[in-house]
Amino acid sequence: MINPLTQAKTLKIGSKNFTESYILAEIMAQLAEKVGEASVVRKFGLGGTGITFQALEKSEIDLYPEYTGTISEAILKKPVLKDWKSIKESLENENLQISLGLGFNNTYALAMNKEQLAKLGLSKLSQLKKHNSLTSAFSHEFVQRKDGLKNLSLHYGFKLKNVKAMEHSLAYQALSDGKVDLVEVYSTDAKIEKYDLVLLEDDLNYFPSYLAVIFSRSDFEENFPLTYQSFEQNLIGKIDNKTMTKLNALVELEGYSFSQAAKYFLQGKLVKSKISLWDWDKILLRTKEHMALVFISLALAIIIGIPLGVISAQNKYLGQFLLGANALIQTIPSLALLCLLIPFFGIGPKPATFALFLYALLPIVRGTFTGLKSIDLKLKESAILMGLTRLQLLRFILLPLASPSIMSGIKTSAIINVGTATLAAFIGAGGLGQIIVTGLALNDQQMILQGAIPAGILAVAVHIFFELIDKWIVPVALRRN
Repeated sequence: MINPLTQAKTLKIGSKNFTESYILAEIMAQLAEKVGEASVVRKFGLGGTGITFQALEKSEIDLYPEYTGTISEAILKKPVLKDWKSIKESLENENLQISLGLGFNNTYALAMNKEQLAKLGLSKLSQLKKHNSLTSAFSHEFVQRKDGLKNLSLHYGFKLKNVKAMEHSLAYQALSDGKVDLVEVYSTDAKIEKYDLVLLEDDLNYFPSYLAVIFSRSDFEENFPLTYQSFEQNLIGKIDNKTMTKLNALVELEGYSFSQAAKYFLQGKLVKSKISLWDWDKILLRTKEHMALVFISLALAIIIGIPLGVISAQNKYLGQFLLGANALIQTIPSLALLCLLIPFFGIGPKPATFALFLYALLPIVRGTFTGLKSIDLKLKESAILMGLTRLQLLRFILLPLASPSIMSGIKTSAIINVGTATLAAFIGAGGLGQIIVTGLALNDQQMILQGAIPAGILAVAVHIFFELIDKWIVPVALRRN
């Protein structure tokens, strides 16, 4: 229970979007809540290292679980830093700090099906240079990061010809289905045993140590001394590889929630109830968040997009520039745009809303432009001869005549926003994407459907809503039916 004297404090705990990070973050959150020094805000499933670290840098979160190898290789860009002390000292210049190790080393490894591995006579990574034709599946982050596939290939002298990038949890299923031969794993993955995989020996010692630590801002101990002390007493050196693998297995293999796995670690008791098939309270909450993202961004796009469309129709050169600029925004991948906005807005609903606003602009601007341009010039001239001002002409003649095209653009933007808003979960903005992202992390089809089906229903509801609005705004003579 929160202590009234310290309730004004807020501790924001983040996590990446894979099982182990969720569990460790939830353990920290439950410990902090037990201490009662501050109210705890969970910002879980933020995506990969880049997004989560930016959240820490911008004080959007106060801490999250990380690994020493990832900090030296992907964050500090100093692969020469191998030991905990040198990494800690380097972080001091960045106003960041790491705790002592939690007790386990979750290093990267490459794994294969036991039968396939025996058939090829493989046991070491150095032997892969004789098997470049193997089909492999690696996470997007592992493909890109400095201590990932590229430098691993150079270190061992192999060059895999058929590499697929996919979510980490889905790679296991692809391997099980025989669609790929080789995947990257974490040494504490519970699914290694489930799928009867064998790890290839890192015989040339490429991978650094990935000691699990608490990665926080340097003022964490000062701001939350009691919570810091509790973490030291209950987490540092308390989680070995066997324990972490067990916690991962509870969630990934036995169907328990992150919260239940965390309670099992902290209390030594496992609640027998499993995750509800359909968590309606959570679905309702995420749906409300999703609708807020969609309708706020859409309202902004309508308010700004229609005037831009009018300007585009009235000025040939400026119009082409505005249409081209909006089209250019559409070419930026959604997740990339969200990441680009983090330095300006932090994480959460603000960058997501702004990104959705940008994506919603083009159909509305284009619809307004097309509708106005399609109006017969003689009609405009007649209205001017009748003595209408430019504003009256626009309000009473041109916009009503262009309304079918304008509404078409608005409806298109609304549907696009419903789908694109699911990606907002990767930067902590919530919405139905939060359920989908968690389901992807667990490779849980049921959970993915809990987010995907309501999102689909919401898209249909939005379509029906704007069809009704269409009948109210578009003049009867201009309606298609």
